[in-house]
Amino acid sequence: MTIAVSQDLSPTLVLNADFRPLSYYPLSLWSWQDAIKAVFLDRVTILAEYDRAVRSPTFSMRLPSVVCLKTYVKPARHPAFTRFNVFLRDRFQCQYCGSPHELTFDHVIPRSKGGLTTWENVVAACSPCNLKKGGLMPKAAGMIPHQTPYQPSVHDLHNNGRLFPPNFLHESWLDYLYWDSELDPE
Repeated sequence: MTIAVSQDLSPTLVLNADFRPLSYYPLSLWSWQDAIKAVFLDRVTILAEYDRAVRSPTFSMRLPSVVCLKTYVKPARHPAFTRFNVFLRDRFQCQYCGSPHELTFDHVIPRSKGGLTTWENVVAACSPCNLKKGGLMPKAAGMIPHQTPYQPSVHDLHNNGRLFPPNFLHESWLDYLYWDSELDPE
């Protein structure tokens, strides 16, 4: 799975004041218009630019390709419990068969049996597996999730998000993405 990013729109990579992306998936991007507005409001520092420029009768400016916030935005300690974040935690794979298709979510302990809609009881599941399991308990259905559901940290989701890069990564972004990844020994 990839996020569609069009280079024709000249998106701007947005970094926090510590020079890390605000998020990896989806990658923290702004439109060039939002980036220029932030420059004029003195909220960001331009770190890299595109060759393209915008012009008015009295002004010309190259489009920013990477900006850094001047004020640090403290990341949330716990990510929001959303369908997207459940899928991201589970790496966009059914936790029963591994399929990446027709994803929905499943209550490991069915709601009809007292199961709650929480991080610890919801997993990504493809529609066929979800229908097959139905309202049965995992052992009764013979369907145990590949991983025990858990509440992920923001770091967990960022790490998983790195596995699904957008379809377009501008060369100026590469110095700021994945810089904290482990280096391959030579």
